[in-house]
Amino acid sequence: MGLNLTATNDVLGRSIASSSILTVGANDRLTNINLSTFNIEMEPIPNFRVRIGNSFRTLSSALPDAFSLDYVDADAAGGIASEIQQFDVNTTLIYTPGKRTIGYGVERADINDDYSTLLLNYTRGLEGFLESDFNYSKLQFSYSQPWVLGGFGRLLSTVEIGKTFGEVPLGLLNVIPGNQTLFSLYNTFPNLDFYEFVTDTYAAVHLEHNFNGRLFSRIPLLRKLDLREIVGLRGVWGELSDENIALNAPTNIPLQAPDDKIYYEYSVGVGNIFKIFRIDFNFRGNYLEAPEARPFSVTGSFGFNF
Repeated sequence: MGLNLTATNDVLGRSIASSSILTVGANDRLTNINLSTFNIEMEPIPNFRVRIGNSFRTLSSALPDAFSLDYVDADAAGGIASEIQQFDVNTTLIYTPGKRTIGYGVERADINDDYSTLLLNYTRGLEGFLESDFNYSKLQFSYSQPWVLGGFGRLLSTVEIGKTFGEVPLGLLNVIPGNQTLFSLYNTFPNLDFYEFVTDTYAAVHLEHNFNGRLFSRIPLLRKLDLREIVGLRGVWGELSDENIALNAPTNIPLQAPDDKIYYEYSVGVGNIFKIFRIDFNFRGNYLEAPEARPFSVTGSFGFNF
């Protein structure tokens, strides 16, 4: 949980299960999830998709002693509940102008990667239906755009904003996506621990620029290595209402949002090492006074890019 701000109920959505065996710090804020979804998607005009569906999920802590999803519930024994049952209906609009594909239907494949992606998602939680626990609304928007800057390389930018209307427990709030793994994951914050920041209103920006070797090619000893210089800047602001703080009072983790000032990080990296490896050096810009804050981290990735 908490790996994406612009949440998805896709059961095959991005997961770090395979890369979280080795983590920085304690990896104990884990959730048991039982998820069922049904979606219908159509493309009425090229590059504009409409998805309508619903989901039913049951959430509970995988390690209750270390990580609690407890919340105030007057109907529960002792006034505290530990499990969430939630039925949602959602509508998602996805627009990808400039995207080109080959093939038909589910057999289509992208043939370019220079198109923008605009996504608008509305989720409505229905209390009582299938014994669902909460009534709420969630509105989210994201915009991703690659920019080719001539001989200066390629810039990838993403903006995300969202708001949850209504009182919901921790399992349904917007968690700022920290990254305690050793892998570089775009749209996450590698110097944040999981659940370090929790919000019901947020705005985030991610910028990553690849110079495509423009700088290293000017250095004689590095020119033949064909390395790539990569710099990144990312920031997020968010807040958590007093009502949601009160509802989640029984949880055993601190509930903090970056509302005092924008939390930001920056990074420098080297790609195309031996043609397949990339390494990033990540620096935390503020909120360094937080307990066990990580001011610096090193992450990496590998793969073939053409």
